Amino acid sequence: MIKGFIFDLDGVITDTAELHYEAWKKLSDEMGWHFDRELNEQLRGISRMDSIKVIMDHNKVSLTDDAVVSLATKKNDIYVASLDTMTPDDYLPGARELLTHLRTEGFSVALGSASKNAIKVLEQLNATHYFDVIGDGNSVTQSKPAPDIFLFAAEKMKLPANNCIVFEDAEKGIDAAKAGGFYSVGIGPEERVGHANLRFDTMKQATLFEIKSFFGDLF
Repeated sequence: MIKGFIFDLDGVITDTAELHYEAWKKLSDEMGWHFDRELNEQLRGISRMDSIKVIMDHNKVSLTDDAVVSLATKKNDIYVASLDTMTPDDYLPGARELLTHLRTEGFSVALGSASKNAIKVLEQLNATHYFDVIGDGNSVTQSKPAPDIFLFAAEKMKLPANNCIVFEDAEKGIDAAKAGGFYSVGIGPEERVGHANLRFDTMKQATLFEIKSFFGDLF
């Protein structure tokens, strides 16, 4: 039986993708590195340190570990400053309605995000009260596609993986859910999240009615 829901943050609850893009773009421009929206797509769902390694590999750049950490921290400072512009109006359409519905029906709800700034984002959205458990980039060491963040969230909810549905917008996020034995709902295009159990183009389509209809006997 499905008793818990685990949500990724970026691209599912809200869309901070543009803020991330602008921060990486500013850092890359300062370093004289190439960075565009196509390369930015490769960063979807992965950690900050993994992201900067993707950018460096693309630019054939090698730096000391300390220099990499310093640059990743600088990008994060740019990004965190931009979060102050977020408000409760910045939920993706349908996300707040689904979270409210899950609360009304008594399901356990967790966040399973690679972001180390997840709590700040939730506070800006006034969303913390929707979540029983917050799993973020500070909760585990292995990032997606390893299933660790979802396993962490399920353990904190005291639920086995097959009692939970994961919502993800990233290919690596769906990979992580499948690796952990979770049911999955993909938000986005077929070519990115078509390997999820169920897929919607947008969160607005992902109503609890549609989810219950698809998973049927699991509820």
